[in-house]
Amino acid sequence: MSDKHLSSQFDSELGAVSTRVMEMGGLVESQIRQAIYALSEFNVEVAEQVMETENRVNAMEVEIDRELSSIIARRQPTARDLRLLIAISKATANLERAGDEAAKVARMVGSIIKSGAPRSLPSMELRIAADMASALLRKALDAFARLDTMAALSILKEDDLIDKEFDGFVRKLITYMMEDPRMISPSLDLLFLAKSVERIGDHAKNIAELIIYIVKGADVRHIPMEHIESVLK
Repeated sequence: MSDKHLSSQFDSELGAVSTRVMEMGGLVESQIRQAIYALSEFNVEVAEQVMETENRVNAMEVEIDRELSSIIARRQPTARDLRLLIAISKATANLERAGDEAAKVARMVGSIIKSGAPRSLPSMELRIAADMASALLRKALDAFARLDTMAALSILKEDDLIDKEFDGFVRKLITYMMEDPRMISPSLDLLFLAKSVERIGDHAKNIAELIIYIVKGADVRHIPMEHIESVLK
């Protein structure tokens, strides 16, 4: 069998795995949107749907990792191709964890509803941050599909905005609890929700970092933004 034929088969298998990753990403995006809707509308049925979807996301992660292991064992990829396969596995893990955070939001929303907490809780900023995190994950998946390093850089910068939203929301919750001690318990629930939203943004950021790792071979985790920009020049 010719090397060209082997390369063609590898590309076909890689394309199939990439398609599965995008499908998984779409499922996680749906989880996040539903979790935001459940919070906005105080809808326990939608919250339950998010939690049911979690099993499908988990199963997809296992299937993708199994296929990646099979490709590595059979194709013995070169260094760059191996880097790509490792990055796909890590991206899949980040998607699964983002789905976990969406499920946490859904569970907490259900708990808040069942506790009879008032709808007047200050959740608007949280919904804005959640929309930002969902959009950031969508951008990360699109950039990953195209291996677009400039889009990845933009995502890394945008994640800082979500962190600022989180900090502002925490300050508002503290003020809210000081004004009305009866709202301490439900406000703490919202604080946990906000942390989950922030982590979804972090997982989008991680996927963006993987794009740079694939294309440039550079690990840009935990380094200043100006250093990342110099890597991409």
